Amino acid sequence: MAWQLDEIAWTAFDARKVSADVVRIAKAACLVEHNGGDYGTYLSNVFFDDPDFGRVARGWAEEEVNHGRVLRRWVELADPAFDFEDAFRRFTAKVKVPLEADRSVRGSRCGELIARCVVEVGTSSMYSALHDSTDEPVFREICKRIAADEFRHYKLFYDHMKRYRELERPMLVERVWVGVRRLIEAEDDELAYAYYCANGIREPYQRRAVGRVYARQTFSRYRQKHIELGAAMVLKAMGLKPQTWYGRALGRVLTWLAGIKAAQAAARVQPA
Repeated sequence: MAWQLDEIAWTAFDARKVSADVVRIAKAACLVEHNGGDYGTYLSNVFFDDPDFGRVARGWAEEEVNHGRVLRRWVELADPAFDFEDAFRRFTAKVKVPLEADRSVRGSRCGELIARCVVEVGTSSMYSALHDSTDEPVFREICKRIAADEFRHYKLFYDHMKRYRELERPMLVERVWVGVRRLIEAEDDELAYAYYCANGIREPYQRRAVGRVYARQTFSRYRQKHIELGAAMVLKAMGLKPQTWYGRALGRVLTWLAGIKAAQAAARVQPA
């Protein structure tokens, strides 16, 4: 494991610089990261005959759970009333990882690793954006450390993806479709439901309404540099070079779509 909870300078916590929106986002992230253990089990099952990747999957899962522990500690400083156990119980009762699967839900091992790369793009971008948009020093340190881990995780999955790309030889259109589909799924139930459970919302769950609130509080923090880097990393995971004409074209589309999303989210936080 790269770093531990006790390496954080917790005594530097400054409650005066805590944003309520950041606390709500951190609560949701805490639940998703804590659930990394189940995803590690799923990946180990899918790659059951690949001991090298099995070690990678187990190490990745341990670091994800560690992120959850650190975020939980920060949230409990910011909001001592936070009931992690109840929130996590509600979350995992609905969000189920297919632990019994021995084949990737993406259709191939290469596809699974492309999808994992896309996920790491999303998390590294989110924590980078949170770091750049908050003033609370401890949370900034946590986000910097987690973002660095997520960039490193991307590299790990990418390296193994290249190996399976050579073994399985998926067509380019298959690789692009997996990446695009996982991008679309970035707005699936997991994130919205994590936000719903983590923030103690007791009204009946409405995915679109909760998803809009979550998007408003997260996407409004993205800047062009986060979007452009993320688009380039997604293209690379698909096997497209950002420097080629088709890579540049798709990169512009991804950047444009993400930019619209961020602009819409930012506009929603402006006074009426």
